[in-house]
Amino acid sequence: MSTRVTTLADAAGRPLRDVVYAALRDELMNGDIKFGERLTEPKLSARFGISRTPIREALTVLCSDGLLRREEYGFSPVRPSIPLIRDLYELRITLELGGIQRAIGNPAVRHDHALLEAERTSWLELQADPPEQEPGFVVRDEEFHVTLLTAAGNAELVRALQSVNSRIRHVRMYDFMVNNRIETTITEHLAILDAVLADDLPLAYRLLHTHIGESLDVVLERVTRAIAAMSMATE
Repeated sequence: MSTRVTTLADAAGRPLRDVVYAALRDELMNGDIKFGERLTEPKLSARFGISRTPIREALTVLCSDGLLRREEYGFSPVRPSIPLIRDLYELRITLELGGIQRAIGNPAVRHDHALLEAERTSWLELQADPPEQEPGFVVRDEEFHVTLLTAAGNAELVRALQSVNSRIRHVRMYDFMVNNRIETTITEHLAILDAVLADDLPLAYRLLHTHIGESLDVVLERVTRAIAAMSMATE
């Protein structure tokens, strides 16, 4: 996997750190880097043909994403726990649906329509000019779900969701490496927003439940395949 990134960085106008990060992230999620394989700054510096500083910075971000863990010598891939992912997704579903359910159960609770209108405008812009198919889109996706829950008015639910998001972000990136997943997500988000803004909360509840559930299926299928690929070299 010999790669030199200086030309790519210059052409794309991105820092070397970001180019190395994107390359290693994709290899980790596609199973090109196996469990048990050790990544070190000197080896990666030689491979990419650049200094160790951007390598170190990229590795630090990958650790923050939960894709790598620091070892005594170097870094190694983190093996995702499928049961834990499923448990966290179930918690995520409970939290997000709770925001809509509290408005259904209590007529005094109303969503912040101004906040949701602004979010809708943002997603209409994304629909008109969809971003590239890449896993970093998960951050923008999280913003949608946090905004939707924030609009329901329970700050504790929001804080709990943000905590869950930070724990599943590294595996949710797989979701956005699947063909057409970004376009599908945009369409589904807009449908959910339209339902809430129309005060059709039962419909919004069903749409959100389906949206997160399908995302879970995609994530688990993708992660399971990646784990199998990454395990081949260690069996």
